[in-house]
Amino acid sequence: MDNRFRHFAAALALAGLLTSTVTAGEAPAPAAPAKPYVIPAATPDYIRKAVESPARPATARADDYNRKPAELLTIAGVKPGDRVVEFGAFGQYFSTLLSDVVGEKGLVYMYDLPYLEARTAPASKAFVASHPNTRFEIVDFNKVEMPQNIDGVYIVLYYHDLMLNNIDVAAFNAKVFKALKPGGTYFIVDHNAEPGSGTRDTKSLHRIDPAVIKQELKAAGFELVEDSKVLANAEDHKAMVFTSSVRRLTDQSVLKFRKPLK
Repeated sequence: MDNRFRHFAAALALAGLLTSTVTAGEAPAPAAPAKPYVIPAATPDYIRKAVESPARPATARADDYNRKPAELLTIAGVKPGDRVVEFGAFGQYFSTLLSDVVGEKGLVYMYDLPYLEARTAPASKAFVASHPNTRFEIVDFNKVEMPQNIDGVYIVLYYHDLMLNNIDVAAFNAKVFKALKPGGTYFIVDHNAEPGSGTRDTKSLHRIDPAVIKQELKAAGFELVEDSKVLANAEDHKAMVFTSSVRRLTDQSVLKFRKPLK
């Protein structure tokens, strides 16, 4: 199987877009009913409203118990009027929430890589057509030109895919740093590999040692301001992230970085 298609199929599985017809070697998601998700009491009203919106797809709401969207958005600090960027936006799980939170005075810029165009771009374009405060572009991340003075950049479960798609990660992070306003947020969630393993398991298991992310962003000039354990699972590190036993249950880092004010 072509490596690019393998990465694409794995990414789609993560977004919940693959149905029972899956790539060979990948198990379909279990059909168990969704567990009820309780939004924390301290959640800002604008985030609560976005998560509770009846307009969200049922498939997205079914993932909330495991993905903890209210907690993640609260940690990230997104708010009405923000201008934010999302890389790896296909599936629109977080795009939908971000669009609702930033509201009419905000903007969500969504970027996906060219290998996704044929299979996911139509849905992304349809999403933008029905959400006037969003923009979408298929672009090589090595060549992306982001808007400037933005409030936040989000990469959820996709940072490890940068190296898999031959993105110059150092140059990419430098672009993010330049695009953010002083005090702006770079928010990353990703599947954890075993401590000390670096990128050893990134290709085979779609995992990355969070120490690598921290080192790369520190080198780009960012400050780590929060390392949350809200999606921690100490029992998980060794399985490929799309296997049925750990799918949506992986040990994940939730890292909030900030561009220094000065």
